[in-house]
Amino acid sequence: MKSDCGLVSIIMPSFNTEDYIVESISSIIKQTYEDWELIIVDDCSTDNSVDIIRSFRETRIKLLQNEKNSGAAISRNYALREARGKWIAFLDSDDTWAPEKLEKQIAFMMENNYSFTFTDYRICLNGEWMPYINTGPNVVNKRKMYDYCYFSTITVMYEREKIGLIQIADIRKNNDYAMWLLAIEKSNAYRLAECLSFYIKHDGSVSSGSKTKLIKWHYKLFRYGLGKNPVIAGVLTVNNLFHGVWKKMYYKEPVKE
Repeated sequence: MKSDCGLVSIIMPSFNTEDYIVESISSIIKQTYEDWELIIVDDCSTDNSVDIIRSFRETRIKLLQNEKNSGAAISRNYALREARGKWIAFLDSDDTWAPEKLEKQIAFMMENNYSFTFTDYRICLNGEWMPYINTGPNVVNKRKMYDYCYFSTITVMYEREKIGLIQIADIRKNNDYAMWLLAIEKSNAYRLAECLSFYIKHDGSVSSGSKTKLIKWHYKLFRYGLGKNPVIAGVLTVNNLFHGVWKKMYYKEPVKE
């Protein structure tokens, strides 16, 4: 595919990821689809992340910096307001893509007239690749989206004009899930059944934490992120936990070596 199907705005929040961000940015530069802009919002990193970003000297990279440490929700909101692309995609500063990720996903969307899609992905946990690929339902509608977040943020692409400007509440965790609960109001999400995204999970990453804390953050998502009353937020949290177990059991495929 030629890079004439519209600009892709790639959203990347960054905070103290000097050990990983080179590989993340490099995986974007290696994309076979070349019409992209990478919008990085640095959240007051105290390591060398900013210097590393600047060292690329790539005109398609736009570095923005928060005035104070604000978290991923505020950083993503900032980047989304600055995005100019027809398409919006997301890559965190410690994750990577396959070189053909953008090209294949745009083709999938254009051929089927889809506005909101996701790919399969694989997890690397503390340097060890999990022996399975994370999949999901072929179609995620509003009901399924409330049941569980069946896909990773780094797999998502949506058409900006169709979905609109997404701005989410200032919650420290599950803010990506909050984005999809807003996007699903405009369009179902469709699965591209190919592993094109790689989630590098490590000790100290935002997604790590005890089960109790994760349950509390799910409740906060529904209660404060979406403004549900306490009873509804509690019911949605329990429902989410049930479908989370279901996802871990059924939505994975062994890696074919």
